[in-house]
Amino acid sequence: MRGRAPEFPGVPTVLRVLRLLLHACFLLLLCVATARFVLTATGPGAAQPLWAQWTVPAAALLLGAVYGVGALSARRDVHRVRSLVWLAAVTALWALLSWASADFVWLAFPLFFLHLHLLRGVHAVVAVGVVTGAVVLGQVLHTGEATVGLVLGPVLGAVFAVAIAAGYTALNRESERRRELIDTLTRTRDELAASQRRAGVLDERERLSREIHDTLAQGLSSIVLLLRAAENALPDSPDLARTRIVEARESASANLAEARRFVRDLAPPSLVGGDLPGALSRLCARVTETEGIDCRFRIDGGPVELPAGYGVALLRAAQASLANVVAHARAATAVVTLGFLGSDVTLDVYDDGIGFDPARAEPRADGTGYGIAALRERAAALGGTLDVESAPGAGTAIALRLPLTREESQ
Repeated sequence: MRGRAPEFPGVPTVLRVLRLLLHACFLLLLCVATARFVLTATGPGAAQPLWAQWTVPAAALLLGAVYGVGALSARRDVHRVRSLVWLAAVTALWALLSWASADFVWLAFPLFFLHLHLLRGVHAVVAVGVVTGAVVLGQVLHTGEATVGLVLGPVLGAVFAVAIAAGYTALNRESERRRELIDTLTRTRDELAASQRRAGVLDERERLSREIHDTLAQGLSSIVLLLRAAENALPDSPDLARTRIVEARESASANLAEARRFVRDLAPPSLVGGDLPGALSRLCARVTETEGIDCRFRIDGGPVELPAGYGVALLRAAQASLANVVAHARAATAVVTLGFLGSDVTLDVYDDGIGFDPARAEPRADGTGYGIAALRERAAALGGTLDVESAPGAGTAIALRLPLTREESQ
């Protein structure tokens, strides 16, 4: 079993640890300096006057309290003016303690970082220089001599602090950039997901619109025509009227099956078993029987297995085209041709009706006239094309072509 890769802390965690170490360093040095002062400068025979023996520890306690309150407040709310006032109070108390005892001089090192963190640019560097000068001056005053070590030690400490602060600032900026980048990526991901959901809803709406137009709407139109024919046959031809009513009932049953298919999202009942030529042949026979149009079905080429969705698209195209022939063409003959032409499968529907002008075929206010547009969308969704050839008085030919390979459709 392979072990998991080690997980390293993120930049915000590193910065938080560095701040805690800085606070701990200041308070630790303050405790050490106070303890050293109490042990060496108090008691009988001490060099420090009595007032200093009490005021210096009290000032050290005050410095620790002020520092602790400011550090805890910064975790909850960072207010620049209050932070600068706090920094000035801490620096002033440190200066007083350093004047009273050399033990407190080394608190300057964590003070360097406080100035570099809370001040900006040149002001921070100048403040570090002033504190460094105060450290050197305090050492000279307490020891009575100025050596290279007394000067070089604080200066190197200040330089080291500036370098560390620069790295800290770079890490902090990098952390902010990463946080902003993550926020941007999160927003972009959410927007993309919402856009994809909207696109999916629109695609499903268009699909259902095409399905309803090509099935239920056409079926209901056929039922209306059959019932109208039955009404016209009464009372002179009751047998013909009864036949039309039976055909309307069968059409209603077929539409009911289509509606149930929408719920289950299955293939059309006429395509169960995958027999597209058989479904088209039965469709033509039904048109001939119910509408009196000589509707013929032909196959060009040898049938091959069709990609998913092709059978439904071709059957829907034939149903919609023949529904238009019945409703508008006044044709005597219609021919449906299914062609397997190597890299393409085609469906041609021709009728010898009155024809129309394709350029003027637009959706109408009553909700009709969407058939050609729906067929084009269905063909485009599968990478195919739809061509319509017609003219007034010259019949109509509708040609649907779908590629049998996805590479050829791209």
